[in-house]
Amino acid sequence: MQTLVQGLYPPRCLSCGGLVETDFGLCGACWRDTPFIAGLACDLCGVPLPGQSDRAEHCDDCLTTARPWAHGRAALSYEGKGRRLVLALKHGDRHDIARPAARWMARLVRPLVAPDTVVVPVPLHLRRLLSRRYNQSALLAQALGGELECRVIADALERSVRTPSLDGKSREDRFATLADALRPNPRRAGALAGHPVLIVDDVMTSGATLAAATEAALAAGASRVCVSVLARVAKRP
Repeated sequence: MQTLVQGLYPPRCLSCGGLVETDFGLCGACWRDTPFIAGLACDLCGVPLPGQSDRAEHCDDCLTTARPWAHGRAALSYEGKGRRLVLALKHGDRHDIARPAARWMARLVRPLVAPDTVVVPVPLHLRRLLSRRYNQSALLAQALGGELECRVIADALERSVRTPSLDGKSREDRFATLADALRPNPRRAGALAGHPVLIVDDVMTSGATLAAATEAALAAGASRVCVSVLARVAKRP
């Protein structure tokens, strides 16, 4: 039966749709052109950094903007094929991208995770969730929790304010817009208390959304917060 299914629906590259050997994979050309973050990266946001170092380094953004979380990791740079994969997951109903994306994210974030870590996605406001029909961050969180063998609480946080799109907004506007927009879900009171928490989102730009989610998790009693994103927007040199 499996052979028949594979004959009817052969595995396709997540990016270009070409034939590949296994499900949920990239062909050789797309793998080569996908901007995976490797080597030296900022310990707080995951953005790639030049050179090498034997200690934790921080990018200029994280040196000038206080981050409430302890560590952060990003699997891809938000450009080229990395950007297209994120947008396909976020707006294109490409739920199949979440599983391999979680593997890429887990590779980087696993050293930060304790056995009692709780994985929590950045929430959407109910109206946006109803219009989009799914939360891409929750899809990533569920898959990442499976990879890390950690508990996932998809509704640990809630977005109490319906914020406008942050696209095109300045750093200052992003932080002002997100202030007090996220909070612990009162129906999950105590679920995060005393646990390390891993906040999951699809993209980090300024970090305003992740900061608001981190503050909400700390308000719920999290002992420590780290963040994991599929892609990081990086300034061009």
